[in-house]
Amino acid sequence: MSLPRLLLPLALLLAAPLVSAAPAAVVQTPQVRAELVAHAPEGVGAGKPLALGLVIRHQDGWHSYWKNPGDSGLPTTLAWTLPPGVAAGDIEWPTPKRLPVGPLMNFGYDGTLLLPVAVQVGPGFDARTLDIRLHAEWLVCKEVCIPESGDFVLSLPREQATAGSAALFEAARAALPRRVAGVSAAARIDGDSVQLSVKGLPADWQGQALDLLPATAGALRNAARPEAAWAGADWNARLAIDPQRTAAPETLELVLTRAGEPAGIELAAAVTGAWPALAAPETTETAEPAAAAPLPPAAAEGGLLPALLLAFFGGMLLNLMPCVFPVLSLKVLGFAAHAHDRGKLLAGGLAYAAGVVVSFVALAGLLLALRAGGEQLGWGFQLQQPGVVAALAALFTLIGLNLAGVFELGSVLPSSWAAARARHPLVDSLLTGVLAVAVASPCTAPFMGASLGVAMTLAPAQALLVFAVLGLGMAAPYLLASAWPRLAGWLPRPGVWMLHFKVAMAFPMFATVVWLVWVLGQQAGIDGAAALLALLLALAFAAWAFGARTLGTRARVGFGAVAVLLLGATLAWALPAWHEAPPAAASARAEGDWQPWSAERAATLAAEGRTVFVDFTAAWCVTCQVNKRTTLSRADVLAEFRSRGVVLLRADWTRRDAAITAELARLGRSGVPVYALYVPGEAAPRVLSEILSPGEVRTMLADLPPAAAPVGAPA
Repeated sequence: MSLPRLLLPLALLLAAPLVSAAPAAVVQTPQVRAELVAHAPEGVGAGKPLALGLVIRHQDGWHSYWKNPGDSGLPTTLAWTLPPGVAAGDIEWPTPKRLPVGPLMNFGYDGTLLLPVAVQVGPGFDARTLDIRLHAEWLVCKEVCIPESGDFVLSLPREQATAGSAALFEAARAALPRRVAGVSAAARIDGDSVQLSVKGLPADWQGQALDLLPATAGALRNAARPEAAWAGADWNARLAIDPQRTAAPETLELVLTRAGEPAGIELAAAVTGAWPALAAPETTETAEPAAAAPLPPAAAEGGLLPALLLAFFGGMLLNLMPCVFPVLSLKVLGFAAHAHDRGKLLAGGLAYAAGVVVSFVALAGLLLALRAGGEQLGWGFQLQQPGVVAALAALFTLIGLNLAGVFELGSVLPSSWAAARARHPLVDSLLTGVLAVAVASPCTAPFMGASLGVAMTLAPAQALLVFAVLGLGMAAPYLLASAWPRLAGWLPRPGVWMLHFKVAMAFPMFATVVWLVWVLGQQAGIDGAAALLALLLALAFAAWAFGARTLGTRARVGFGAVAVLLLGATLAWALPAWHEAPPAAASARAEGDWQPWSAERAATLAAEGRTVFVDFTAAWCVTCQVNKRTTLSRADVLAEFRSRGVVLLRADWTRRDAAITAELARLGRSGVPVYALYVPGEAAPRVLSEILSPGEVRTMLADLPPAAAPVGAPA
């Protein structure tokens, strides 16, 4: 049985959390417990009081958002399906709290939150039960943000009182901002600020320290506290206008709050004067993508322990990924050199494991820090930068030239460095582990996708632990082999054969360079790839000039000077070429049946009721390219997609793309490859395993009805 077939049941098991359960009154995620509740103290009927509400119980440290979420975030949305004659009103938002995030300011809730909605029952309603369906979407955040959603159902008996949640509704009503008779507010534009005057406040509020929350979004600076002062019984405040504002309201909706009060006072201030000019919309690639419909996260139900187990086995399987093969050849060389010295073999295995684990943790720490700072990044983010790709290509070129005997490190390094390297061979093993992580990080092995998705939702210390266990899993086979005495009996003793084997191992390095040049060509176009090739040629010449044993001092100085000039010239050509992205047509083009993915395109197809299959890929992801050539480009697989009327989209993550990063986050993933089938009527997409086979794709498509008329390439 093939490896993909063996992994298919486990892959489907991992994808199970992505698929919403049947609608119920309660939806549980690792971050919140959401419940649909009702309050009908007199039963259900015309003129009788009736309220519905969504209760969100946040886990410690997590929060969701107000109707004005602030500088980031999204408000919770409720979409009701009710019988004829029954109508639901808008959400009655409780008074929120400030949620500072660095220099930004958000508004929202933690702990237990009830979002109540008043319901009107018409005189024509005569059913025995009121059947309610709700689709809710909310964004929950801690160090990271997770879009979540749930489908809820509830049936209320017509003649029976429903008051089990009365205390929750009472607490929510007590926290609602209230209109106070006699309180009035006026606002006047004054340059880059709004002058606000509030009159008629209650006597126990006068002279107190007050705060102001803007219920109208997009006009005021959320992070700026009002510059306030009392003038007798009047409260005057200067409010800073957001220089990147997106609204120019005629009336400012505000909530005035006082410490210790559960509810604020609602203000509606008519604005006089002209608002400053609106800011131009952002068009850069780093602009926040339009919010798409959230999906349930693919978090493991058990929390940290399942994530650690998945990470360990994912790390072990990472050794089978094509991108790791070249570095494994270096480990084979180390095994051969010390196969009959158990002490050195074990020490080398431990040093290699340390290099792998420390590198995974360091790379994960950088990723988490950048994400906490607002960057839209995922696993393998470093290879989205052409400069990093070029540096790796240069490193593998030098390794290959060294293995092939073009130069010796002892001829290039100062004698003291070379001697130190000879005295500390464990450093070589440790650096081999670092190199293995640098090359392996773009790959996502089976089990890794789910574990990394969970890691992005955990506290930083727990997330780093997941990545450390991932590194331990990757290093485990070599650590085990290093400690296994019988291994020595399987390898021949050191001899001349090792010299030939060392030269042979240069060719996997050069093969990796070919791949990296292709990756950079996808990012920076043909000019960028040509510049990298020229730079590698100059680098090879410099390695020979400075490191060849057969050259004398004068020849080395002369050739070395030429090499330095060549390196400078090629760098002057390469850096600008790598900095500029290729034209959009080159980076996002149709390939036969495959069309470029975009959030807008996906939303349009969803609105049309089309089934869509998305290949989330990148040029630097070797597993992606293998799957593309062995499965997704096969004529029989493409014919099966066409026969089912499936639209094929390809989301290319080779360069940074905030919209793709956001969509991966919605799927509970932080790296590629990811393969998702979006079926109309299904709450969440079907996510396949990281290693595809034609049989797995056919199994996924088997329950889809045939297309009315087979379609060709999508329009």
